[in-house]
Amino acid sequence: MDLLATTSIIAVSSYALLSTVYKSVQALYAVSPDPSSAPHDASRSYIPPSVDVIVPCFNEDPQTLSACLQSIASQDFAGELRVYVIDDGSANRGDVAPIHQAFTRDPRFEFILLQKNVGKRKAQIAAIRRSSADFVLNVDSDTKLASDVVTKLAGKMQDPAIGAAMGQLRASNRTESWLTQLIDMEYWLACNEERAAQARFGAVMCCCGPCAMYRRSALDLLLDQYETQFFRGKPSDFGEDRHLTILMLKAGFRTEYVPDAVAETVVPDSLVPYLRQQLRWARSTFRDTLLGLRLLPVLDRYLTLDVVGQNLGPLLLALSSLLAITQLLLTATVPWWTGFTIASMTMVRCSVAAIRARQLRFLAFALHTPINIFLLLPVKAYALCTLSNSDWLSRKANAPDPDEDKVIVRTQMVSRKSAVEHPCDDACASRNMDRLSRGSGWAVSDCPCSGE
Repeated sequence: MDLLATTSIIAVSSYALLSTVYKSVQALYAVSPDPSSAPHDASRSYIPPSVDVIVPCFNEDPQTLSACLQSIASQDFAGELRVYVIDDGSANRGDVAPIHQAFTRDPRFEFILLQKNVGKRKAQIAAIRRSSADFVLNVDSDTKLASDVVTKLAGKMQDPAIGAAMGQLRASNRTESWLTQLIDMEYWLACNEERAAQARFGAVMCCCGPCAMYRRSALDLLLDQYETQFFRGKPSDFGEDRHLTILMLKAGFRTEYVPDAVAETVVPDSLVPYLRQQLRWARSTFRDTLLGLRLLPVLDRYLTLDVVGQNLGPLLLALSSLLAITQLLLTATVPWWTGFTIASMTMVRCSVAAIRARQLRFLAFALHTPINIFLLLPVKAYALCTLSNSDWLSRKANAPDPDEDKVIVRTQMVSRKSAVEHPCDDACASRNMDRLSRGSGWAVSDCPCSGE
């Protein structure tokens, strides 16, 4: 059994060495020399760009959806702002109808009601193809934006070399449970360590879905590739944020992180939904790893270290843990060196995070290590073995009416063209919204004012 103990020591020592080098370099690069998200020259006249906000939603809680749309409506942005809300065949359309009705009074909002559930990616694309602004901001329906998010992301995007930029994510429900607090800290580390370090080289590897802005001209080049992603002959219908980011990098655009553009999103408050989310994310990461590896020769050498650290590090940790457990079971000897090394690495990382964030709560992030070893690593192993499975493992599709592909809801003031197409008054719109709340669709041609 000496061989087993020796192998265990070698594995955990290799993990400690790799993690020390990787995390030290990452922490060094994560400290941005210029956190400003507004690079434009103040001496030149600044013409605010136009921005289209895309909000796909499926069976979303009405209060959560309302908070999301209100945060978008309240943006302090000098440019033209349009909002496309895509209901992806939700079964609770009657519950969210009052929310739709409230926001259709805002001329900037347009609702697209899909009668069949087609998935988040196709729902996004349906709106992107209708939109025409300089920039497109993808926002999840459970996310609230700070009032200056659009301004700060659009400011960063003025550099024509930048194809995409993401904001900083926080958990809006972080006070609900120990798990939501842990996930909130996990988000802080992912944004302000991993993404911040990658942004030093203009290569954020995943502009996260809850809040990511894209350049229209870049999207036009990549939208067909984005829409037709396949894996083992099957359409890939999740991991859209990571895949679109890698397509941007592959096309030669920079991808950036804007730490002062803050968005808060709802996170799982119990273990089972959290593990399902992690399983879906792990599958997405593995699927796009090969495409990401092809980019490494043209990117900074740090990105190679980043990929190695993110993929080989967990493998060494899993091997160390498995060998330690085997040693304990077969020899009844405690693998002290493995336990001490992992505990030491955990406390150093948590202490550095507490100092950088200036929050002592990050010391409690040590709890993430046993969760990672005993739950997340097995989930990732299962994900690797089931890469062809495309189940979202979340809210199930339940289309309200399969007879139509989609219904467009728009206000009479969205644009002059819309006003001509649909010149109905508020009373007419109210009648149509009553129909919507009862589960019926509203198409422009359904309006008695259309003269059809």
